[in-house]
Amino acid sequence: MKQTRSTNERPTTVRLQKLSWAFTQSAVLFGAIECGFFTAVAKNGDSAESIAEALGITVPNTQRMIVALLTLGLIERDGTGFRNAPDVARFLVQDQPSYAGAWVHWFHHQWGAWGELGQRLQATGEEKSLGFYTEGFTVEHARRYHQATASVGMGAARKFLREVDLTGRRKILDLGGGSGAYSIQAAKQYPEIEAVVLDLPEVVVVSRDFIAEHGVEEQVTAEACDFTSEPFPGGADVILMNSNLPQYSGEVIQSVVKKAFDALVPGGEMHICGEMVNEDWSGPLIPAMCAMHGALFQSTALPHTPTDCIGYFETAGFRDIQVREFIPDILQHITGRKPA
Repeated sequence: MKQTRSTNERPTTVRLQKLSWAFTQSAVLFGAIECGFFTAVAKNGDSAESIAEALGITVPNTQRMIVALLTLGLIERDGTGFRNAPDVARFLVQDQPSYAGAWVHWFHHQWGAWGELGQRLQATGEEKSLGFYTEGFTVEHARRYHQATASVGMGAARKFLREVDLTGRRKILDLGGGSGAYSIQAAKQYPEIEAVVLDLPEVVVVSRDFIAEHGVEEQVTAEACDFTSEPFPGGADVILMNSNLPQYSGEVIQSVVKKAFDALVPGGEMHICGEMVNEDWSGPLIPAMCAMHGALFQSTALPHTPTDCIGYFETAGFRDIQVREFIPDILQHITGRKPA
């Protein structure tokens, strides 16, 4: 809930100064990941000196990082030493299955683009459907991205399958499925299901690698397809479109949802887990920043609210439409069924 400010309270510059320094917080996080600081804290956190020795950096620089990380709540005091905060201990300590450092650090590559936001806001060139995906996008770029996202993607897929019962379903279309995480996990849990990942030609090369790595080639395939304009394979009773909602305009999403409705067999279902902004556009933070990509890369992408998404489903003809929180403050899950 937003705090209301007294009309007699004199504004200061403190909030604005903190925002102007916010990029330094990301820099500290990226730097800690790059040098393995959190791993050193986990293994050698009894003193600043032992952390410095483990990392091969100076004690003064270690002390500076400790002050910054304590201030950000990323590490905590532990007697005379230090320990990682719980989320850091789970996701940013190397050599453990839950390590997500590559994904958290991934956004560092956009550092320069965000620094040019003021200039890019004033750009007047023609907007493109997928922004940076349409120029200079390569298999290697796709590989780096999906290797970074795979761990969190697989985790989200397992969560999805704990919440969505696919018993009796036979064929999934996974729109923009990337690594194929949702299809791969569904195939592991439901041996009777087959799935097709539809994505850009550069991406499906990587999708096939992940599919082979998880040993589900008999159930899961990947096909090059611009799902915004090209026809879908037939016979699906489940269609997924996850974590790519803010890359498109409402017009495009409406078209995709209608195509999905038409492609589904009667009684089939569609699921979108996407970054939606609040009805009044006041956040959450990550969906709001995702929406800014339209300005960064001259994309047609726009923010979507839950009401917008319900409208896309209703217009397409879906019934039993529901929206609920999937990942707090990041992803909402909307689903609908095609009448039998």
